[in-house]
Amino acid sequence: MPLFHVVLYQPDIPQNTGNIGRSCVAVGAKLWLVRPLGFRLDDRYLKRAGMDYWDHLDWQAVDSWSELEQQLAGRRFWLLTKFADRLVWDAPFEAGDVFFFGSETRGLPESLRAAHAHQCLKLPMHDEVRSLNLASTVNTVLYEGVRQVGGLQ
Repeated sequence: MPLFHVVLYQPDIPQNTGNIGRSCVAVGAKLWLVRPLGFRLDDRYLKRAGMDYWDHLDWQAVDSWSELEQQLAGRRFWLLTKFADRLVWDAPFEAGDVFFFGSETRGLPESLRAAHAHQCLKLPMHDEVRSLNLASTVNTVLYEGVRQVGGLQ
């Protein structure tokens, strides 16, 4: 049973996905990839960033948001977006929660953010910064989740 689920919605950069996969292995999270992807799953950059950890990664690719919702039905989920009003630190995470992240170039669609506004979270940052690196953001949120649930020693 994964500690958390990490969903990448239409990721563009294989190196980020590889690094996120490594973080998922480190904390025992499952990685979900929602197509279309901006790279092939056998991409050498994906493998290089994930190094030899990719073989240990629990992951699955799905074709749509609705397929993902069916696969993760009944789980609590959080959408990470710079447009949220609520900070990550203010959300009470539980084991089994699902963290959704948008693509590096487009983020999460506005329709998803609007439909799930009460589940949207953000990391604090100054206005001069347009966005944070996706892999860094996922890592920060994952380890805040681990801190809250006391999942690793």
